[in-house]
Amino acid sequence: MSPRYTRLVDTLPATVPFVGPETQERARGGAFEARLGANENGFGPSPRAIEAMARASGEQWMYGDPENHDLKQALAAKLGVTPAHIIVGEGIDGLLGYLVRLLVEPGDAVVTSEGAYPTFNYHVAGFGGVLHKVPYLGDHEDPTALMHRAREVEAKLAYLANPDNPMGSWHGAEVIRGAIEQVPAGTLLALDEAYVEFAPEGTAPEIDPDDERVIRFRTFSKGYGLAGARVGYAVGAPGLIAAFDKVRNHFGMNRAAQIGALAALADEGHLAQTIAQVGAARARLNAIAADNGLRALPSATNFVTIDCGRDGDFARKVLAGVVKRGVFIRMPFVAPHDRCIRVSAGPEAQLAAFARVLPEALAEARQG
Repeated sequence: MSPRYTRLVDTLPATVPFVGPETQERARGGAFEARLGANENGFGPSPRAIEAMARASGEQWMYGDPENHDLKQALAAKLGVTPAHIIVGEGIDGLLGYLVRLLVEPGDAVVTSEGAYPTFNYHVAGFGGVLHKVPYLGDHEDPTALMHRAREVEAKLAYLANPDNPMGSWHGAEVIRGAIEQVPAGTLLALDEAYVEFAPEGTAPEIDPDDERVIRFRTFSKGYGLAGARVGYAVGAPGLIAAFDKVRNHFGMNRAAQIGALAALADEGHLAQTIAQVGAARARLNAIAADNGLRALPSATNFVTIDCGRDGDFARKVLAGVVKRGVFIRMPFVAPHDRCIRVSAGPEAQLAAFARVLPEALAEARQG
């Protein structure tokens, strides 16, 4: 007899928000020469973090601290809040899953942008929420439209990323503050700031940590180069943060990851170096795009979204041609943004590989 799945699970397809590069490598029968599709930080984490995790490897027989005490203390000091305002979890993805579990029951309305981060949608579907989507305004998410739709459908939760993935665009702090002021009663704004370390000054607004209308998410995966360690955190009002203890996996955090994140947070010099390297890599990607007659969109992230100048079918051919030639990249899923490809800002050797194969992929796509 097969397991008796819930009625909800029986209605859901088996889906994966992102097909990993390892899966693609197995399918193609070989490794990628360049890994520029997942917005990992190819410049690597702080040497201090690597050393701290290496020292901790002999202690992996112990569980990690279920309260994430030391990391929460350090984050609170850096952000000017109390530890009661912070929850640490298994990356932003894991924390979003917990948040949706806290708030969304079958049939509850949730608002996001059409083409925005699909893992959020995956969690909402998994708990039976009903997604209501608004279009982007050009290449930017539209905070005003999001809040308007949230009011219309009495949404429990609304999702906004600033800076945005997959377009790399961003809003200034005043726009985000305005969106928070428009949050309807009974709605919580999930503000995803995964890429905020790469954004211009004035992107992240000052937010009262006791403001119950918003919870902001950040990560060690991007600027700090610890994507594989899975360390994210959220900042919100203490009552909301305490509620996570009702549903989270208290031993979900890897012990070495906790220690590595703490060391990475303390190495401000390495973070500054990484931000400079990413800026140079973005400039290099802009030049590669221009050399091929394409337009790179302005970016406040560690990737560059490149407009291929035609429609989604053409961009998909370009993507397939680049991947076939051993360079892993991705692209937005939804029109009109699927006219673009998206390339992570990585080390020069990887960018050189992309520069080599892009003209060939473009020529092949144009012939097709």
